[in-house]
Amino acid sequence: MSLVRAVATVGANTLASRLLGFLRDVLIAALVGTGLVADAFFVAFKLPNFFRRLFAEGAFNAAFVPLFARELAEGGPEAARRFAEEVLAVLLVALLALVALVQAAMPLLMYVFAPGFAADAAKFDLAVRLTRLTFPYLLFISLVSLMGGVLNGLGRFAAAAATPILLNLALIGALLGLAPLLPTAGHALAWGVAGAGVLQFLWLALALRRAGMELGLSRPRLTPPVRRFLALVLPGAVGAGVVQINLLIDVVIASLLPTGSISYLFFADRVNQLPIGVVGVAVGTALLPMLTRELRAGGAPAAAETFNRAIEMALLLTLPAAAALIALAHPVVSVLFERGAFGAAATAATAAALVAYSCGLPAYVLIKVLAPGFFAREDTATPVKVGALCVVVNLALNLALMGPLRHVGIALATAISAWINIGFLATILIRRRYLVLDRRLKSRLPRIALASAGMAALLLLATRLLAGALAGTLVARAGALALLVAGGLVAFALLAWATGAAHPRQFLRLRGGGLT
Repeated sequence: MSLVRAVATVGANTLASRLLGFLRDVLIAALVGTGLVADAFFVAFKLPNFFRRLFAEGAFNAAFVPLFARELAEGGPEAARRFAEEVLAVLLVALLALVALVQAAMPLLMYVFAPGFAADAAKFDLAVRLTRLTFPYLLFISLVSLMGGVLNGLGRFAAAAATPILLNLALIGALLGLAPLLPTAGHALAWGVAGAGVLQFLWLALALRRAGMELGLSRPRLTPPVRRFLALVLPGAVGAGVVQINLLIDVVIASLLPTGSISYLFFADRVNQLPIGVVGVAVGTALLPMLTRELRAGGAPAAAETFNRAIEMALLLTLPAAAALIALAHPVVSVLFERGAFGAAATAATAAALVAYSCGLPAYVLIKVLAPGFFAREDTATPVKVGALCVVVNLALNLALMGPLRHVGIALATAISAWINIGFLATILIRRRYLVLDRRLKSRLPRIALASAGMAALLLLATRLLAGALAGTLVARAGALALLVAGGLVAFALLAWATGAAHPRQFLRLRGGGLT
């Protein structure tokens, strides 16, 4: 499967998940709002979801896929299956112990993850209860990550990419079906998270059976391949997941701000996550096994070409997305969330956070694209060193900006630290000759930036012309936003063509190993 086709497979499933996620978030905004229950649930959801993003989209694939690919190439399917089963046995024991420990220590941990809640006994107690309901999700989603890694290593991307769809369906069902029967809508959502983990586990177990790679349960043993995996996955969790660690720090700091701050950041991040998931996760997931295979086959030129086209593809999609979100932040948040318990003040606060997050959008995606350049060579130490530095930078920026800018300062700190991360990763890759920017990439990057800036300027002008509709009824606002989005897409395509940033066929065709 070519890079573009693999990205398209993962991206299409991720897009479906994100669209369902928007429906889920619209319901949460309308039924729960941005108050005490919302803040408590978002903390309860953030903790297992943090591990989901860290493992499913980062460290686990980074460590597991290259090793699984090696076993598959050198020993065949049975050797690869045996390695996966050895990892499964050790992982299951560790997860059971971790979940039990966290459940017992939850009140103490809440002082760490949401210290600001301690001043409000009702919010603190609710957050503890809801997190105890959601945290077992970590057990199932980590097993799902392993099974997804097996499928990705086999070149089968669709089933694993579809698992987030089940999460959103479970949350929507819980919110509509269970909320009237439980103390709060937050309780219903927490039960939905737990149920989603079971559904996702069963879904991938069936996918493995269809692929002829069912995994059995063996006695846990620290075999040499398992030790190698653990040596890679632990630092890789920080290196690949630095953006998620920074977002978790955001929650900790935001808990010290007035009620609603966590909710504003959550809803802004949800909008920002659409291009991150569709582009960043898709490219990173597809790129790692391809780079690994090409390097193992001695195809350094092919790997270099794949790497350059992945970067080009990521920026061709994320630079205009970031520019559009900055220009249209207020109408996007207004149309998606402003109804019911989510009022105009919440829209303004969330839109400001979205602008700040969007400034770092290309960097969030490039982290997922550049990291495989190290992971394919079984180097997780370098990204973890860079990641650790950027976590410190993010924390310092949070503390410096939260005073004058409140929750917006927290979002801006995350964006700045992501760009610093990219600067270090790219510099190291280039110095080691892991990444050699080709003439095509150097030529097209400034043109993509120019086309994106031009589109943003046109969108800002268009929002002034449509100001009346954007301040009207929901139907009027939605119609105006749809017109702006469609106009922005057409404007960028024309500007990209005019500047030479891209040709229309790149948006219409899937070819070879990259964009042509």
